[in-house]
Amino acid sequence: MERMYRGFKDLRVYQASYSLAMEMYFETKKFPSEERFSLTDQIRCSTRSIPANLAEGWKKRQYRKSFISKVIDCLGEAGEVEVWLDFARDCGYLDSGRHRHFFQGYEEVSKMLYGMIQNEARFTS
Repeated sequence: MERMYRGFKDLRVYQASYSLAMEMYFETKKFPSEERFSLTDQIRCSTRSIPANLAEGWKKRQYRKSFISKVIDCLGEAGEVEVWLDFARDCGYLDSGRHRHFFQGYEEVSKMLYGMIQNEARFTS
């Protein structure tokens, strides 16, 4: 049976990316105050951009190219998050276990995003 999506909040990738963004928000509250306007803001912006771009892409899904473009934007943001996670670990703000947790989470989000591109007809029809 084909799954019927009623809205972007039904998408597993939206739910996963939103949850990770919220987790990252609380994690970055532990970062040093001198990182507030640099690494903390960068991570928060990138993590929040993924579910936000998914919502925008969902609203534009009647236009196949617009939908795919927004999903590709999400992939770019996920890649950016992975770099910020490495910086946070290497600066001593994230221990290796938390880094691995978030990194694996964003790898899984990326796999789901690639799946959306490969099966875009399921979302744009």
